[in-house]
Amino acid sequence: MALILLIDDDHDFRTTLAVTLGSMGHEVLVAHDGEEGLAMLQEAPIELAFVDYRMPRMDGIAFLRRRQEHARLQAVPVVMLTAFASGQNTIDAMSLGAFDHLTKPIGRAALAEIVTRALTSAHRPVAPVSVDDDTELAGNSQAMRQVQKRIGLAAGSDVPVLITGETGTGKELVARALHRASARARGPFVAVNCAAIPADLLESELFGHRRGAFSGATTERQGYFREADGGTLLLDEIGDMPLAMQAKLLRVLQEAAVTPLGSSQPVPVDVRVLAATHRRIDGLIADGRFRSDLFYRLNVLPIELGALRDRREDIPLLAERFLRDGDLPAKQLTETAVASLQAYDWPGNVRELRNMMDRCRVLVAGRVIDAADLASMFASPAPAVVDDDAVTDLPEAVARLERSMIVDALAKSGGNRAETARRLGIRRQLLYRKLVDYGLE
Repeated sequence: MALILLIDDDHDFRTTLAVTLGSMGHEVLVAHDGEEGLAMLQEAPIELAFVDYRMPRMDGIAFLRRRQEHARLQAVPVVMLTAFASGQNTIDAMSLGAFDHLTKPIGRAALAEIVTRALTSAHRPVAPVSVDDDTELAGNSQAMRQVQKRIGLAAGSDVPVLITGETGTGKELVARALHRASARARGPFVAVNCAAIPADLLESELFGHRRGAFSGATTERQGYFREADGGTLLLDEIGDMPLAMQAKLLRVLQEAAVTPLGSSQPVPVDVRVLAATHRRIDGLIADGRFRSDLFYRLNVLPIELGALRDRREDIPLLAERFLRDGDLPAKQLTETAVASLQAYDWPGNVRELRNMMDRCRVLVAGRVIDAADLASMFASPAPAVVDDDAVTDLPEAVARLERSMIVDALAKSGGNRAETARRLGIRRQLLYRKLVDYGLE
């Protein structure tokens, strides 16, 4: 038997939950709001607390923040309850030390499981933080809820995180949410696409170089590690990093110092490293294309983003949010349109869904979007056609395709270069260079 505190302003729910916990053999104390519950938590030997998210005077998040001020109270597991789960309140609750975050109503079996787990598991509090809600990370599916919880749990430490998932699932958004929710939030966040940097330049880009270190090195460069000093560095598409660079990266992670090209003196760096990839790292290791020791070093806390087709219940929420974004008037989806969206497999995942909703906001007349309006948008655009007679070699064909993709992304982004770079999966600096190279500046 345990002494359990239940804090909720809903009389009916509070009574039902108290009776259920009592039938399990536990003694239950009840409070009507966070202030009353905090006082009871300080006075009685509470072993577990259930706290509602929305309450007058002091809500659940404020309760968790006030609890952080009392070291003794942090040892008591707190389970947050809400009928209005979102990415933001889930991450907030877990970041502030909640043991778990559950949605109402709660079945008896689920309640018994969480009580047993909370009473028998060690509970480690995490420093208080706050985050903004990323639309792409919204969702109430079990898979997305686990991602949101992991972001909150990972925010309180500096351990490396490996973020995996198909292209378009939002891996960089997870990394940014982790950064904002961490103690490094005021430091820089630097994202590097390892696949977009030529192999012979990657070491210089990451670790920097001295002036004269190689032909063309007319100035000194800090490198991305030193640019991210005091903050967070995301190594995106880590699975495409050459083996030789993987060995050098492993050494940097072990020694927390980089050695710029042309120098023999290591430079200490204070950086939290996050890595992301759409590839299966275990397969790359089996093929000898990825170092297992680097994988274990990066995979301290894994976060896997599921494909959108595997969490179709999140599609209506995401689509409606995308339709409200921006300056254009919001539009609504009919039930048949929602069914049509949920029936599609979304090979481009959340990114493809956002792009389609952006097109709908521009192309669909009126305020309502029906299934007929979506029919022509599901087909993938035709690939760029290359005139075989006009192309003399592979580099020219690649250049034509690259230029075509940039022009198309610019058009879809309305000329917004930051959005264009995001659509193409490259850094803005690389996009600016390509614009000049192809006469698009």
